[in-house]
Amino acid sequence: MSRIGRMPIAVPAGVTVDIAENNKVTVKGPKGTLERVLPSEMEITLEGAEVIVKRPNDLKKMKSLHGLTRTLINNMVVGVTHGYEKTLEINGVGYRASKAGKELTLNLGYSHPVIMTDPEGIESVVEGTNKIIVKGIDKEKVGQYAAEIREKRGPEPYKGKGIKYSTETIRRKVGKAGKK
Repeated sequence: MSRIGRMPIAVPAGVTVDIAENNKVTVKGPKGTLERVLPSEMEITLEGAEVIVKRPNDLKKMKSLHGLTRTLINNMVVGVTHGYEKTLEINGVGYRASKAGKELTLNLGYSHPVIMTDPEGIESVVEGTNKIIVKGIDKEKVGQYAAEIREKRGPEPYKGKGIKYSTETIRRKVGKAGKK
């Protein structure tokens, strides 16, 4: 059995999980509602205050879908109760971020400011001028939007300039050696 797949998902108080036909799972909680169609081969059942995922057989595909399905449901439950956030840091002289409404403006050393609009259900908050926090209930969308922001100017290995995740460490390189 899949170690992750066989673990039950605890449904906290204030969260409702609905399982419709074709494994369409809807999770409602204090922060919002998420729904997703999961692989139809998996058997998803709600037993009391726990969601249990079972697989039909031990084919390689079913084994891999088992853990995935359980994790996706768990991410939905965590998202509607606590939410997700990713923190990005901007390093570099003159590099900064500002927020106006749903528009995030990034000055990243280009000849023009980079303007990004927050997607539906995702919120970005700018702390100071060099810290961006991306918040939302959908883990996938939060990670995707954070990656799109980072992509505008990824960190470079010589001076460490650019946008990086707060948890990320940049492997620094030594620059050119001068003549003696």
